[in-house]
Amino acid sequence: MNWDDATDETPERLVGAAADREDQAVEAALRPKDLGEFIGQERVRQQLDLVLKAARQRGATADHVLLSGAPGLGKTTLSMIIAAEMGVPIRITSGPAIQHAGDLAAILSSLGEGEVLFLDEIHRMSRPAEEMLYMAMEDFRVDVVIGKGPGATAIPLEIPPFTLVGATTRAGLLPGPLRDRFGFTARLEYYETADLDRIVHRSAGLLGVDLTHEGAAEIASRSRGTPRIANRLLRRVRDYAQVKADGVVTHDVARRGLELYEVDELGLDSLDRAVIEVLCRHFGGGPVGVSTLAVAVGEERETVEEVAEPFLVRIGFLARTPRGRVATPAAWRHLGLDAPPSPTAEATLFEE
Repeated sequence: MNWDDATDETPERLVGAAADREDQAVEAALRPKDLGEFIGQERVRQQLDLVLKAARQRGATADHVLLSGAPGLGKTTLSMIIAAEMGVPIRITSGPAIQHAGDLAAILSSLGEGEVLFLDEIHRMSRPAEEMLYMAMEDFRVDVVIGKGPGATAIPLEIPPFTLVGATTRAGLLPGPLRDRFGFTARLEYYETADLDRIVHRSAGLLGVDLTHEGAAEIASRSRGTPRIANRLLRRVRDYAQVKADGVVTHDVARRGLELYEVDELGLDSLDRAVIEVLCRHFGGGPVGVSTLAVAVGEERETVEEVAEPFLVRIGFLARTPRGRVATPAAWRHLGLDAPPSPTAEATLFEE
């Protein structure tokens, strides 16, 4: 094949796509298949187990479920577990993919009785589709509009009872009427290191990785309270152990591997460190606007705001103020710098 004649199928794109497919396959293989295998989120797991068992005993469709929380905490996994526990198929889609009411009507009308519809990033669904979802969740019917203008006719279409599992990283953006239609809501919290340690051990067993207790603890402690990150770091440390060591992930091998991938002892990666270094070294600790901060680290504003900031705020390295972002004394200490007594006037930059 002549790569010059191709539009999208360049070697780099093909390699990247193959790597993405491999990562997705590995992630799917590591997902727990039932609530008994699911580690962490103990209260949510107990509550959900009760909801599903009661539905099975009644022979009824499970209530609609809303799961909220940061990315990588297990919302998709729980949706698949709900379908498996109820013994029904699952249909997976996302809010951004449903931009018209007709898109949602097509999905709903093709569902089987009791089937689970997993709607990821539900807060990003279009308003017309959202309004159609109200009736579908409550009355199990949708109105299909035929024609336009004064001659348009709404034809009611009955749909079989189904379970909607909505997932969102920003529960505050969901309108009240939509939230109220969920029979069970749960917020997933960040994981304790002990639970991440168990997850790393379980994943290592499934991947066939020779892992010591100290190696697992090192990976878990740098995983930012997130199982998805723990599994990703485990795979990278496995590669390091395979190439640079004897294949066994010990504490020292894990530490050296994670240092190579620029993940420090607190779980900060290169972007996190770039943000606090620019904030402290260039802007005297702030306050500084997030757009200015993003330009300084060479990233988009959304990347800094949605990827780096939440973790830096959670560990107490960054504070959001009305005047801009401010580095805390803990951030200065992490960089080995002395914090100034107060921000200088020259360092105070505002959003435009």
